[in-house]
Amino acid sequence: MEHIGHHRHEERIEHAPAVGANHEEHSADIFRTRFWIVLALTVPVLVYTHEIQQWLGFTPPDFPGSDYIPFILGSIIYLYGGSVFLAGAVDELRARQPGMMTLISIAITVAFVYSFTVTLGLPGMALYWELSTLVAVMLLGHWIEMRAVGKARGALAELIKLMPDDAERITDSTVEVVPVSALKQDDVVLIRPGGKIPADGEVIAGSTHVNEAMITGESRPVSKQPGDEVIAGTVNEEGAIRVRVTRTGSDTALARIMQLVESAQSSRSLAQNLADRAAYFLTLIAIGAGVITFVVWTLLAPTVGFALERTVTVLVIACPHALGLAIPLVIAISTTLAARNGLLVRERTALERAKDLNMIVFDKTGTLTKGEHGVVAVHAVEEVDETSALQFAAVVEANSEHVIARAIVLSAQERGLQIPEASEFRALPGQGVEAEIEGHKLSVGGPKLVESQDITVPDALERKVEPDRQAGRTVVYLVADGNAIAAISLADVIRPESYEAVRELKQEGMKVAMLTGDSEEVASAVASELGIDEYYAEVLPEDKAKMIQNLKNRGMRVAMVGDGVNDAPALLTADIGIAIGAGTDVAVEAGSIVLVRNDPRDIVKIIRLSKSSYSKMVQNLAWATGYNVIAIPLAAGVLAGYGIILPPAVGAILMSLSTVIVAVNSQFLRRLKM
Repeated sequence: MEHIGHHRHEERIEHAPAVGANHEEHSADIFRTRFWIVLALTVPVLVYTHEIQQWLGFTPPDFPGSDYIPFILGSIIYLYGGSVFLAGAVDELRARQPGMMTLISIAITVAFVYSFTVTLGLPGMALYWELSTLVAVMLLGHWIEMRAVGKARGALAELIKLMPDDAERITDSTVEVVPVSALKQDDVVLIRPGGKIPADGEVIAGSTHVNEAMITGESRPVSKQPGDEVIAGTVNEEGAIRVRVTRTGSDTALARIMQLVESAQSSRSLAQNLADRAAYFLTLIAIGAGVITFVVWTLLAPTVGFALERTVTVLVIACPHALGLAIPLVIAISTTLAARNGLLVRERTALERAKDLNMIVFDKTGTLTKGEHGVVAVHAVEEVDETSALQFAAVVEANSEHVIARAIVLSAQERGLQIPEASEFRALPGQGVEAEIEGHKLSVGGPKLVESQDITVPDALERKVEPDRQAGRTVVYLVADGNAIAAISLADVIRPESYEAVRELKQEGMKVAMLTGDSEEVASAVASELGIDEYYAEVLPEDKAKMIQNLKNRGMRVAMVGDGVNDAPALLTADIGIAIGAGTDVAVEAGSIVLVRNDPRDIVKIIRLSKSSYSKMVQNLAWATGYNVIAIPLAAGVLAGYGIILPPAVGAILMSLSTVIVAVNSQFLRRLKM
């Protein structure tokens, strides 16, 4: 069974969308294997090198041909260990982009060719031990680098492991265990408590709470009832549920999330372009410095070997390794970090530009608000308790399907109120509904109900609801035995998260604006409630893009936040378009960044991640370039007169150390509290 499960897991990975980790992981394995083999071969090279024997004062076992051990093993190390660098150099030169592989290849080739000619009889001192240790250190450095990049990108590949191996499919009242790959659309599956959901689907029976943290970043379990959607890879925490499969395989939210992140990680970065240009020029500078070093030391040094050793050290220490790692590693970590927090970056440059934003424009309905009616106030005459008024209204509305009726019933349920069965329920077309409760005739409806039944609303009650009416809220009355005893105000409910989102955005130095097609009264009320700087009301969908362009013409750097449907033109016009509340539908084409959750606070996460990522990129680039200002002259031997001479292997260690520093600095990004 273990073997079968393992095989299925590999099968899922094979058919899963690429996440950019395969190449790096494969390369890391190559460098690791070659490093250990080269290290094992380097030991006898060092032992049988005469200079090292003299320095350390030892004599190794002597046997016929032992003098040729450095030559034989050094040649194997060059051809076997150095082949990955030689092949990389060929690729760089074909692309006319000489870089780190070119420098390494020149260095080890110069060392090998010179040593080989010495072995053939040319006067001088062979550099086999320098060559061997150099190749070993370079392989180790590349292994560390590839492992770091692979780990960052491989973290995303871990998402595929969220998928279970098997699913329990229900057929003809029986349950059969089948591989997840065998599931088809409209299959019904049973998910037990603690089980993983095998495919995207809709709950058709049972209720539970599902842990969606690995997909949406939402830490709290999400309640699921019949009709709710569930996402493949999430965990059922409580009751058993039955789910009708709606999407499988590469169509699931999990697969599409991985596709989006892979696309972002492989897309070009503005900072990466800068790093590539810097690496290119650094390579040319290194080659030039190497040539100058060789010429100068050929004239000054007693042997050509010393001049070649200095040249090799310059070429090695100047390798733009750290530059090559500075940006890709930050990109891999930040994009993966974003995905784990429910932020899907479709365009890498959008996340980079987010740090420069100074205005965030929200669509109102469905973004700052829930896009559905909810009870915002209950007003009652003096002798009636407001909680009782809401309860009686819910009892009357319980059998109605109207949106206002559902909002009143839901509000009563959220407050834990009992809703007993009413009798003689009757709909009053265009007016409201009525029913009998404990011998009393109650009705709920708007102004038309009051007018048609000639009901007088007490002045005190009218004064209470007047501010709600001016704010554009819907007001319905509760009438008992012909007397208006309460009024209920309903509106598009503001998300609780919106208050915090606006406050935190302002703390980040952002201006916050709102676009809506609603009336001036409604827009004013919502903007005032949230503390929004400016708002634009009664804006048609086709005019939203013009409003965004007007803001840009004022010199604002604008992000538009909307649902990705009616707001698509505005999202595309903005400097950055952010589609919010994608849920399981992550393929929102209009947004540069897609938010999985309906949570406007995630906009703050984007800005903070953008600023932190940029900071890490700048730090890495500063170190990777600044280090060479000191390293190259030191490698060239400017302090040789003071007895400070760097062997090629030490130069390789320093170069690798600079790469490790960049890698470690990038890893600190994981500590960001978004």
